[in-house]
Amino acid sequence: MSISNADSETGTTLSYGVVEGSVDFRGKPSVRSSSGGWRSSGFIIGAEVSEKFAYFGVASNLITYFTAQLGESTAAAASNVNLWLGTAAFLPLIWGSIADSFLGRFRTILFTSSLYILGLGLLTFSATIPSACKDQETLVSCVSQFKVTVFFCALYLIALGEGGFKACLRAFGADQFDEQDPIESKAKSSFFNWLYFAISFGILATRLVSNYVQENLSWALGFGIPCVSMMISLFFFLLGTNTYRFSTGGEVRQGRKHNNPFVRIGRVFVAAAKNRRETSSETLLLLPHEGSKQYRFLDRAAISCDSVEVEEAKSVLSLVPVWMCCLVFGIVFAQSPTFFTKQGATMDRSISSTFSVPAATLQGFISVAILVFIPIYDRVLVPIARSITHKPAGITTLQRISTGIFLSILSMVIAALVEMKRLKTARDHGLVDSPNATVPMSVCWLIPQYVLYGVSDVFTMVGLQEFFYGQIPVELRSLGLSMYLSVIGIGNYLSSFMVSVIEKATSQPGQASWFDNNLNQAHLDYFYWLLACLSSISFVSLVYFAKSYVYNSPK
Repeated sequence: MSISNADSETGTTLSYGVVEGSVDFRGKPSVRSSSGGWRSSGFIIGAEVSEKFAYFGVASNLITYFTAQLGESTAAAASNVNLWLGTAAFLPLIWGSIADSFLGRFRTILFTSSLYILGLGLLTFSATIPSACKDQETLVSCVSQFKVTVFFCALYLIALGEGGFKACLRAFGADQFDEQDPIESKAKSSFFNWLYFAISFGILATRLVSNYVQENLSWALGFGIPCVSMMISLFFFLLGTNTYRFSTGGEVRQGRKHNNPFVRIGRVFVAAAKNRRETSSETLLLLPHEGSKQYRFLDRAAISCDSVEVEEAKSVLSLVPVWMCCLVFGIVFAQSPTFFTKQGATMDRSISSTFSVPAATLQGFISVAILVFIPIYDRVLVPIARSITHKPAGITTLQRISTGIFLSILSMVIAALVEMKRLKTARDHGLVDSPNATVPMSVCWLIPQYVLYGVSDVFTMVGLQEFFYGQIPVELRSLGLSMYLSVIGIGNYLSSFMVSVIEKATSQPGQASWFDNNLNQAHLDYFYWLLACLSSISFVSLVYFAKSYVYNSPK
């Protein structure tokens, strides 16, 4: 199989039936009638669903494994989960750069999926290692160091593979739609909606299946099922090879001095700093008339850099304020698999006298909310908004993101109020000093915060995908989606940092910390109120920047 770069027939003239700037798996110009569109994206969506089944089969219940199987404290377990989730979401920045520079999205997907499967296999093996050893003198149980070492190696090998897989698969899926074609351009916006819908189906399935297997049958089997699912994901992806369009980047690749996007963009900033004494009139003659009017200080780099590189740097810089405003949402996003789950574990989860719902399974309500709301959004709200605003997507991507962040504020407020009620119930029943006792309060009280959390995802997460994919040059689109994913990555790192700092600051002699192992003495409600305040600041800042943001048209 040959996947070549653009040839002389491609990317220059758009003839009837041929898609400009893309080739098929043989390296020939892509024919619209037999490649791309929903035909190809179906295989990609199938691969994404299976991959998310695998990823969340590990991530959803990881805090339980840390506390129950590895014996970690609640704060340490939450911090470890956040660090791992953050790494998995941050690595796409590196893989996106590698894919855009030389490896290509298709090959990056193949390579990282192999690492992913290897990591899941190693994780399954780690779960078969005996969980505890016995100190012969003290008879105190301890966790096997070998088990811990293998477990963490497997966990970060999964993060390494998953980071590259998700960085490129979504960009590759969006590449199957030609932005120059009005019909396919509209379909691309729906692609991001339905992709997230399908992903949510996979996440819901794994939260119902994997979490139950892990807590009631076997952790080894609970990790082995995701491993098989990832193999199926790779099979789905390869199945559609004959139908894929492979983006060549058109003409913009020609004349580039550097293929690495970080090098190109960094070079522009360095050149602009060196040429800071040059007047704008001297550099304007070196730039095309259609160049961006924003960040004019970067125009000075045109003396030693290509004008396309200058425009790339401007495009990336224009995304930074939005990226920074969304970091708090990344912190909020980190709470579902950590403190939300531990919160539910203390409550009454019984359905019958013999069956209790695993706490991590409650995250399934996020997926249910997404599955219900996405069709409503795509088929009802968007057409109504489109008739009013005359915009293809109904509302702008920044309006969509802002709406999601506002809903996340409400989710945190509800979470804080529910936690206050849970603590009051524990006090009223004399359970403050009984960390293992079940608080007589139904776990159903958590459903509203999970549902609102899911609806906010529909607005924010899908909006971020579309925004960072559409507002960056075609050559950098893997990097663009990596910036979106890094919001979650940095958010998890910040959450881990906040938990560590607050844990130290509030752990005073004779006083329980906010994240005490005994959640009946802890104060997760304070933490949720803090996140609600930070999210409010983030929301106001994003609205401010959105008012002056100038959207780039697809090129």
